[in-house]
Amino acid sequence: MVSEPRRNAVSTLVEPERRVEVLGEYEVVVLGGGPAGIAAAVAAAQAGRTTILIERYGFLGGMGTAAGVTNFCGLHATVHGEMRTVVHGVADALLDRIDRLGGLNAPHKVMNRIMAQAYDVSAYKAAADDLLLSHGVHLLFHAVGAGVVMAADGVVDALLVETKSGRRAIRGGVFVDASGDGDLAAWAGAPFEKGDGRGNLLFPSMMFRVNGVDPARAGDIWREVDRLMQEAEARGEFRFPRKGAVLRPQKRAIEWRVNITQQRNPDGSAVDGTDAASLSHGEIEGRRQAFEILRFLRTLPGFEDCYIVEIGPQVGIRETRRIVGDYQLSESDVLDAASFADTVGVNGWPVEAHLDGAVVYRWHSDPQGRGFNHLPYRMILPKGVDNLLVAGRCASMTHEGQSAARVTGACFVMGQAAGTAAALALDRAVAPRDLAVAQLQRRLEADGAYLGTQW
Repeated sequence: MVSEPRRNAVSTLVEPERRVEVLGEYEVVVLGGGPAGIAAAVAAAQAGRTTILIERYGFLGGMGTAAGVTNFCGLHATVHGEMRTVVHGVADALLDRIDRLGGLNAPHKVMNRIMAQAYDVSAYKAAADDLLLSHGVHLLFHAVGAGVVMAADGVVDALLVETKSGRRAIRGGVFVDASGDGDLAAWAGAPFEKGDGRGNLLFPSMMFRVNGVDPARAGDIWREVDRLMQEAEARGEFRFPRKGAVLRPQKRAIEWRVNITQQRNPDGSAVDGTDAASLSHGEIEGRRQAFEILRFLRTLPGFEDCYIVEIGPQVGIRETRRIVGDYQLSESDVLDAASFADTVGVNGWPVEAHLDGAVVYRWHSDPQGRGFNHLPYRMILPKGVDNLLVAGRCASMTHEGQSAARVTGACFVMGQAAGTAAALALDRAVAPRDLAVAQLQRRLEADGAYLGTQW
């Protein structure tokens, strides 16, 4: 466990004033290289706008690579009882590239209710590089957002980043916060919420992959793993951090992905991805849990000689800040398959609440119904800031609504809408909030996006 630093609320120092070099000026500046940031940057660049994407790691993919998720959720929905792909556009271009590199699995069923799709992490990284560079997006890796400079109330002038070359400023016309944590929006003064209002965040997980599995002997052990874990606990042999295990083979079935861990602070609360001390504790605890779970896995048929081939570079964060926008997507919107006139795409994933010690799913109220909710443009428009859009898990949602629409599919949707809106707002010299939604929708559909107005 990381010891808590000594804190003194009144102890401060004055940082010397300094001039910050302007690294560049771009029409669209995107912070964060996860699915929302990828889609936003591609959409803005293919619309002809000079675009830069800033990412803290040396690769793209967000939690899908940095946290080793290896699984696209939310690309599909169960529409009137039939499983369909409902996220298109930029997502299609990325998946095509991953597939050409041999890194894409066929979709598989989750709880026999909906589809998800596994992928190879390295192929995702390389495919994302190729996609962005092919559209002329400028990539800046190893750069961590550090603050903003405001031109006026509600108008961002520049994003400050810390790099190995020192602090730099990047000026922009329109900014897209796809940081996952809502960093840029919070620095710019946008209101935000965290958790359920009682201090409870969704719990994170440390993902890892094991190799050396005998696929013939392992078979469909993933169907039985929950029961086997319960029996092992009842015998007193193991104690697991949560119920609701995910254990599935990758494309080459000697390798399996494992999602069983759960990280909490010493007081039992969820690790907070915006608190450095909490996050440090979570990283250490996650790795400890991974090796304890490996000990259990080696008791399973086909897993006797398995070993950990990779632990995600960081713990998988599900929820931190949620920016308050012109509309907050709610749990009832998800469960009741809500429609919105300003739809920019859809979410077909159910509510997936990672609570203390368990994962709870809540499915659509009509199992034979449409199976997806619209994602309204208003949820990516933060209150109080004019030249900023927010896309991904930090967009405007309630705690419960975010537990569904935080997944990859919805992030692609919000990102493509944000990048397209940024470009159109610049075309028309208006703030994104004043953009005619019908124009945005026509452009999205022309670029291959599915808005959910059929089926």
